[in-house]
Amino acid sequence: MQHTPNVISACPLGALYLVATPRAGQPQGEFLARLEAALDGGVDTLQLRCKDWEATPYIALGERVAALARARGVPFFINDRVDVAAACGADGVHLGQGDLPPAWARRLAPELLLGRSTHAPAQAHAALAEAPAYIAAGPVHATPTKPGRAPAGLAYVRAVAALNPLLPWYAIGGIDASNVHEVLAAGATRVAVVRAVLDARDPAQAASDLLGALRRMPA
Repeated sequence: MQHTPNVISACPLGALYLVATPRAGQPQGEFLARLEAALDGGVDTLQLRCKDWEATPYIALGERVAALARARGVPFFINDRVDVAAACGADGVHLGQGDLPPAWARRLAPELLLGRSTHAPAQAHAALAEAPAYIAAGPVHATPTKPGRAPAGLAYVRAVAALNPLLPWYAIGGIDASNVHEVLAAGATRVAVVRAVLDARDPAQAASDLLGALRRMPA
């Protein structure tokens, strides 16, 4: 079954999506330097995720990250906060299942692209009907980014691939260079990562290695 979106994003989305979260106590300069290295290594879609931050520091950091992304033509999303996304000049906002409903987000900021998290086939069906710019499918593996959430596994990647969505979708959750090939074999063509790049000794090389795996995937 093929799902056709109602709208087509004017902002092309890449294959390697980095969800970037500053570590507790991490100097902002260090975080931005690692983020810049990741972008230079091949990250081609970017999200800033600062859970529980107040709006003012979130916007301030968002503006700096937006400038890095804009300089490279990389689409930039803010996690959860429509107000922060609009204020810092992001291209879009990523909404989880417990966040603001997409219809409400569109009323508040119709110019923003919307991304949507999904964790089960029913959620994927519902999200595709909402016509977001993309959906994320996972977590594929257990990840500290989502403590307490059972992994959806490769079976969920196969289920989303079987829907044959015409909009971009990303497998997410515990994906790194050691397991990306099995995720691609399950039907994903794009992946979202967190620790695999930002926590790497060399973020640029880690991003380059993952992007290389994506590009080597058989057509």
